[in-house]
Amino acid sequence: MPANLTPEYKAAQAAFRKARDLRERLDCLREMLRVIPKHKGTDHLQGDIKRRIKEFSEELERPKKSGARGGPPLVVQPEGAAQIALLGPPNTGKSSLHARLTGSGAQAAPYPFTTQYPEPGMMPYEDIHFQLVDLPAVSPEHPVSWLASVLQMADACLLVVDLGDPACVERLEALQAVLREKRVTLTDRCQPEAEAAKRESEADEDPFALRLPTVLLVNRADLLADVDTELRAFLELTGLRYPAIAVSANTGRGLGEIGPLLFSQLGIVRVYTKVPGRPPSRERPFALRRGQTVDDVARLVHKDLARSLKYARVWGKSGFDGQHVGREHRLEDCDVVELHA
Repeated sequence: MPANLTPEYKAAQAAFRKARDLRERLDCLREMLRVIPKHKGTDHLQGDIKRRIKEFSEELERPKKSGARGGPPLVVQPEGAAQIALLGPPNTGKSSLHARLTGSGAQAAPYPFTTQYPEPGMMPYEDIHFQLVDLPAVSPEHPVSWLASVLQMADACLLVVDLGDPACVERLEALQAVLREKRVTLTDRCQPEAEAAKRESEADEDPFALRLPTVLLVNRADLLADVDTELRAFLELTGLRYPAIAVSANTGRGLGEIGPLLFSQLGIVRVYTKVPGRPPSRERPFALRRGQTVDDVARLVHKDLARSLKYARVWGKSGFDGQHVGREHRLEDCDVVELHA
């Protein structure tokens, strides 16, 4: 039976997919449940929405619980330019990479399933930071019920493999099978415009299906005799097309390539703001995506400013210095924006 979803429901669904704050997402879910047509064709979708409302509500209540019973947070609030999930089969060295890239001091050990809960940390790149979230190893032997919920907050994925493991192909296939069950797809299509179009076309079919742009990290590259040959063979055997970097948490090989690749593939645009009559603040830029606008900057500064915005002046690649522009003006990397309400 067709769902026949209404424009009101589709608007709430679009707001859910765009929201980054956990409480805002919960509000969107409740609105989706309120306006969804109630008939047999939406029974399954209503069940999905109710389950996620329960998960998000429990997560928001978790910090209020006392003592160890509350446990660590299972959904990490996004920070920085983008949230990047660190995924991989057991014992690929994810936690060692996370500690090396972020200085988090995450627990690492030479046995599988060391990581039990999300472990966030900030990886610097130029004047921005990427939030790396180390997650438990993904395998059928160690199911993680909340994995899909935590991945909903991520912008992209670093998939870590160890080609020195004779079973690396089988372990990766098992990881992909687990993710498929959770309606998560790791995609090589990192360009935001193409990926946004793909997500929009699939949203009506399954609003909770997740497609994460992915970069492949071949860890422990220092232990491979010919990592380039091994990587080519692995990609041919698996058919993967992800951008790939050979890295080593021990020697630091390739780690400096991760930030520039994420910046480029995700279409990060840094925007600096200024107060009229003063120089721009160059310390903490706002991080947007390619194609975003003055209106998006205003929302990041304050949602009330977005409502009262009259015009802006820009300096940089997107216009001539001091140009008066409207809220729909698209911004380029390193633009300076002066907002007028």
